[in-house]
Amino acid sequence: MGEAAVPFASSADLAEKDETFEVLADGVYALTAEGDPNVGAVEGEDFVVCFEARATPLMASKWLERLREHTDKPVRFLVLSHYHAVRTLGASAFGAETVIAHEQTRRLIIERGLADWESEAGRMPRLFNGADTIPGLTWPTVTFSEELTIELGGGRGRLVLGHHGRGHTAGDIVAWLPEQRILFAGDLVEARAALYTGDAFHRHWAGPTLSAVEALGAEILIGGRGDVAHGADAVGAAIDQTRSFLHVLMREVDEAATHGGGLKEAYEAAHAALEPRYGDWPIFEHCLPFNVSRYWDERSGLDWPRVWTAERDREVWAELKG
Repeated sequence: MGEAAVPFASSADLAEKDETFEVLADGVYALTAEGDPNVGAVEGEDFVVCFEARATPLMASKWLERLREHTDKPVRFLVLSHYHAVRTLGASAFGAETVIAHEQTRRLIIERGLADWESEAGRMPRLFNGADTIPGLTWPTVTFSEELTIELGGGRGRLVLGHHGRGHTAGDIVAWLPEQRILFAGDLVEARAALYTGDAFHRHWAGPTLSAVEALGAEILIGGRGDVAHGADAVGAAIDQTRSFLHVLMREVDEAATHGGGLKEAYEAAHAALEPRYGDWPIFEHCLPFNVSRYWDERSGLDWPRVWTAERDREVWAELKG
């Protein structure tokens, strides 16, 4: 008898996660959930800015119920850190006047939004609870290229939305509270959670993009997944963890290719090098085949990531995990 097939991506991860709601400062909130996508919110004088939307309106409404225990101000702005379905498709639950994203995020939604929706729903079905509540793709109503500032009013300071270069996708943005030194980093930084790099620009991310994020000097950081990092040391550790993951992945794939190996050999080398440190962290096994496939393309000269479809997902999984 052969070995049992490895369950596809996170399709077998059906257990509900324990959620942790944190008040990070006056009017600044985060919800984390054992490696599931994080969300957050910032109060203005008479409005709220929400960061990330979850995968379905039903899932988003559960986050909003927790938030409403602390504020009843209306959601004026919804900020999307990038285009992935688990971050965007719950947007209609917020009733936001303005949905903000980077200009490249709009491009990516046009180009591959529907394919990504189907892909992610197949990879992570638990996150799509209430899929029938999704009205369609989420479209930003405001986009920008480098920086956009939201004045919070009432002595609450400002929220600075910034694009610091290509990384997890072409259009990642962060939300920065300079007075409070709090950063919502999206999936550019993870804290004790493995990285997904299937749509990434690895060298940019590990180099100038993370350096620019680090230079902000955050003292509290909410990454895309994992626990909130409290204190400069913990923030630095999360950034270092992210950078190290990228460097090891690139090094192992490069070495495998240099020695004549193919994609399968590159995946096995990367897995062997990364697993001792990251293997027990959320979504490591799920993400790594897609990560290696993307970096293999990138180092081979394919700058713009190929579109992930449900069919391509299964093909890559079978090739590298079979």
